[in-house]
Amino acid sequence: MKRFKVLLIIGLLIILSPSLVHAEENLILPGFNFQVDTSDSPDDVFTTLQIVILLTILSLAPGILILMTSFTRIVIVLSFVRNALATQQMPPNQVIIGLALFLTFFVMGPTFSEVNQNALQPYLAGEITQETALDEAVMPFKNFMIKQTREKDLLLFMNYSQIDKPKNVNDLPLNILVPAFAISELKTAFQMGFMIFIPFLIIDMVVSSTLMAMGMVMLPPVMISLPFKILLFIMVDGWYLVVKSLLESFH
Repeated sequence: MKRFKVLLIIGLLIILSPSLVHAEENLILPGFNFQVDTSDSPDDVFTTLQIVILLTILSLAPGILILMTSFTRIVIVLSFVRNALATQQMPPNQVIIGLALFLTFFVMGPTFSEVNQNALQPYLAGEITQETALDEAVMPFKNFMIKQTREKDLLLFMNYSQIDKPKNVNDLPLNILVPAFAISELKTAFQMGFMIFIPFLIIDMVVSSTLMAMGMVMLPPVMISLPFKILLFIMVDGWYLVVKSLLESFH
């Protein structure tokens, strides 16, 4: 029976093969052709290089968002809240990252508006060159980062690079300001996370001591303390307080 099925399938393929070949002959497929042509105008080469550089910048956009905005501090603090509550994956990662993104857009709103007003719109109108637009676009980010960066962290990278102390923020290169800003944000976020953990840690200690005094050693304290931590977080309107503290920390 199995041999009969195999022979039947082979026979069908032999019968249908001419029609399949004929269909493939009439099928029109798109073709792609990549060529490197010569050019007598240096402007054409410069334009091509500009496009390549722009695509490179767009590929680095996630890194720019994380390390040059308020996203790092916000997402770490929100993650600390979830870990302190010990609610596993509640809220989910998508909610945490989405809320962090919208809070980042809210905090960075004045910076983005300044970039649009001083760099993007004049460049689109043809009033300034691309180099000038890039310089004008970087300045608002530098002003934001320098306000949140600790002097100790900034001096660390300046001393390692062996450069003189700049007169103003305009002369401060990004390869020094960005990592200094990043480690400053990490320290600030962990400080806020520590303060968030304290009340929930006290609840865990009280519940654990109570269970041990009652002789319920086999009962996991986390299972008992979780409802109390959630209740406390709801009663004090925890998300409001956390978001309020985050927004006020950038002023």
